[in-house]
Amino acid sequence: MPVPDALIEYPVEFPIKVMGRTQPGFAQQMLAVVKKHAPDFDEATVGMRPSREGKYLSLTFTINATSRQQLDALYQDLSDHPMVQMAL
Repeated sequence: MPVPDALIEYPVEFPIKVMGRTQPGFAQQMLAVVKKHAPDFDEATVGMRPSREGKYLSLTFTINATSRQQLDALYQDLSDHPMVQMAL
């Protein structure tokens, strides 16, 4: 559900959670998508959490969001990626 711009003052530190099946290259490909939209993202700050049985991996990227358009484009690219189950 879209968030009205009036509720967010940019720039802002904005966490994005991406979930997908645990597989080789998942974290690296998600990092590449994030860096396309937030080139200043520090990859050392990625949060990783495997599911209880290890079947899924959750990644958290906290970016310095500069606009609603940036966030919309990032969410669209993540949602369209074949390795992504969900982006929040």
